[in-house]
Amino acid sequence: MSAVDGISADEPVPPTIDTTKPSIARVYDMFLGGKDHYEVDREVYRRTMEISPEVPLLTRAFRQWLIRVVRFLASGPGIDQILDCGSGLPTAENTHQVAQRVRPETTVVYVDNDPMVIAHGRALLEENDRTHFVDADLRDPEALLAHPAVTRYLDMNRPLALMQCATLHHVSDEDNPGELMARYIEALPSGSYVAISHFCDPADGSEMSELARMLETNLRNAVGSGWCRTYSQIESLFCGLELVEPGLVPAADWWPDGPRVRPLSAVEHIAYGAVARKP
Repeated sequence: MSAVDGISADEPVPPTIDTTKPSIARVYDMFLGGKDHYEVDREVYRRTMEISPEVPLLTRAFRQWLIRVVRFLASGPGIDQILDCGSGLPTAENTHQVAQRVRPETTVVYVDNDPMVIAHGRALLEENDRTHFVDADLRDPEALLAHPAVTRYLDMNRPLALMQCATLHHVSDEDNPGELMARYIEALPSGSYVAISHFCDPADGSEMSELARMLETNLRNAVGSGWCRTYSQIESLFCGLELVEPGLVPAADWWPDGPRVRPLSAVEHIAYGAVARKP
């Protein structure tokens, strides 16, 4: 079965999963080559590919950035506890696998509230006793951080890593992602790290800016969320933190694994990421 084929119509659907509405997690998984999606998600995929057939490069850039970030956090500053918000559907090289390969004692708590992600997340719990899953809304930091699994498995008196990978561009301006992140950051102990990847609009009238706005319109019409923010708006999400070099850059340029073998595509210029430390 190919990624575009997805889940067969005759496969049973869990009662908690709504197949009449596209899911951000399922659409994202489809662009990564996954198979956990339905016709409603495939329609979003097709419409997005009509805008730019290179969109899979964007999702891969975000995913590969996450892998490099987790490897850095585990090997450099020696972070051994991670809170991964909006983790999405499991794929190759999940956060706990990358981190525990470098630092086996690392504890990872995944957070999501998509029914299909929750179902797969529970399966992750069987891998080892240092991987946990929380059904919670990342837009409510206080409730999330007070969740019994978070307070039990993460020591908030020691540095940890907070991951917001390709999540905050699905938080509306009305929900104020800057204020949301300020509440998370305030709760983190000194020495903690925050990793954020986000759609970026150059806002300069360029091809990249036009493409960002087209993708934004498509996402908001299709799944109800998706905001391409400017460089300064994304940078402000790290309020009070010290950016780790090379700062906020295209995700593909954040400590790449080797020399670039081809120019970045237009969509890859929209995928930005950064890591910062709380003093």
